[in-house]
Amino acid sequence: MQPFWKRDYTFWIAYALVTLAVSIHTVLKGPNGYGYTSYENYVIFKNSFAHLVHGLNPYSSFPAEQWDLYKYSPAFSVAMAPFSALPDMPGLALWNLLNALPLLWVILKMPVLTPQQRRFMAWFILPELIVSLQNSQSNGLTAALILLTWLALEMSKPVQSAWWAVAGGFVKIFGALALLPACIYPQRNRLIPAAAVWATLLFAIPLVVISPAQLWQVYRWWGELLRDDHSASVGLSVMGWLQTWFGWQAPKMAVLLTGFALLLACTWTVFRRRSNTADGLPPVQDRIRLWAMLLLWVVVFNHKAESPTFVIAMCGVALWYQSVPQPARWMTILLWTAFVMASVSPTDIFPRVVRTALVQPYVLKAVPCIAIWLVLTIQLLRPENREQTLTTDE
Repeated sequence: MQPFWKRDYTFWIAYALVTLAVSIHTVLKGPNGYGYTSYENYVIFKNSFAHLVHGLNPYSSFPAEQWDLYKYSPAFSVAMAPFSALPDMPGLALWNLLNALPLLWVILKMPVLTPQQRRFMAWFILPELIVSLQNSQSNGLTAALILLTWLALEMSKPVQSAWWAVAGGFVKIFGALALLPACIYPQRNRLIPAAAVWATLLFAIPLVVISPAQLWQVYRWWGELLRDDHSASVGLSVMGWLQTWFGWQAPKMAVLLTGFALLLACTWTVFRRRSNTADGLPPVQDRIRLWAMLLLWVVVFNHKAESPTFVIAMCGVALWYQSVPQPARWMTILLWTAFVMASVSPTDIFPRVVRTALVQPYVLKAVPCIAIWLVLTIQLLRPENREQTLTTDE
């Protein structure tokens, strides 16, 4: 008989209870010193639907209603319609559950991981997920959509996989990059047309509440926001690391394109290795590492990356560590360094003086994740991979 903490229902209970506790606590905290709620991201999300249907620019500033700008797609605004009709307490709880439970579900279903590896990953990312839930962010959902894209491909369901990837892109644009590693699979000839169909559908879905002319204008407003937002900050990213450690304000587009070129190179390298296998798939270790690299990439190359975003990156860290059956000691050290810097440093159990004097000024939350991304790049690009080991339930 398995211990209590190793049973699947234990994870469901833990994730649900933690999510509900965080939601209730966040609502009961009341307004902050500026008169806004402690769950403003959720408020911004649900307000976007009302702004859209009333013909307003959802990407404008509404200081009387919310503290920041809405930055997601028009389709995401439509998806928030049910939440806009709910009181904040149940609405926030349902929103946070939507960010927690699908992520847990896909982790517990991953066929390329053993049951023990799935359980480790579920516990490992939970502290970082809590940080995201406390900020009512969409990062748990974004991580789930990327992993669902991968899961559907492993189960030979390219149309379903295309849906998850496109849906992820309409939540956060970088989520659509899941289509890149998806192309290493034999089903890519069905996946790419399906993705085009799903993208067209989600592009046009706001037409159920606004006219074509209004929709065109909304997309123009969104484009203007994204253009202006690109120069706003460097975040907990490679750009932030270069600036705080070396005083180098590297051109954001140059850094982004360099990172994307390396992601493309790794994808191409893994794609070429499929010819050595009977099923037409690249080796399982390469697949795990490529998806881990993507999960890290969408955070460390995001100039707006902030602390709650790192639940996505920590999924990549966990996958990287489990890409070999017996990780080396240096991998274990790097894994727990990432855990401490990313998941523990924002909490009250971490010394405040260290957090304010070192962790925050020197973006130390991001540095171990950047290091693991670099390790993954080297591991994927090297000519020979001597560690290929199947890590499945078999």
